[in-house]
Amino acid sequence: MADRRTPSRGPQGRRGPGRRPAGARRPATEAEAAAPAASVRRPRLTSRAAVLVLVLAVLAVSYASSAKAYLQQRHDIDTTQREIAQRQASIDSLQQQLDRWKDPAYVAQQARERFGYVMPGETAYVALDANGHRIDPASQLGEPADTSKPPTAWWSSVWGSVELAGNPAARSTPPPATKITPTK
Repeated sequence: MADRRTPSRGPQGRRGPGRRPAGARRPATEAEAAAPAASVRRPRLTSRAAVLVLVLAVLAVSYASSAKAYLQQRHDIDTTQREIAQRQASIDSLQQQLDRWKDPAYVAQQARERFGYVMPGETAYVALDANGHRIDPASQLGEPADTSKPPTAWWSSVWGSVELAGNPAARSTPPPATKITPTK
């Protein structure tokens, strides 16, 4: 009957790794159970926990270095893309200048401005100052002085005109002369 198995206790009489004899499994009293637990202190950091912490630290360091390399590469890519855009704009500007120089009218205009050339049958006039130096024309458009003035609404102008018509301003200038006096 030693081979008989009971469903509540499992196999009886077998020995092997991880199996204890039936008597060693449970102490007879609670006092005996508490005594060995109090005398055996478990370490705070087990070897499994230390290995886990070490693995996590290695993973954190490797991910941090990978993230740093990724961010540096993104910065380099952005910088290179900005340089490409600037150079493309410069290329476009130079291409526009080249296209202008292919136009004969533009070439003729530049020859007139830079070298003073004239077409056959035309007469060229050069303005000189008192010392005999050529006067360069200053007929170039510049930026307007004040472009930040906000526009006024049309109804404000109309209402101002209505008010002025109802209340004419007093004359600050003298009336026109009725008699002309000769000057010396």
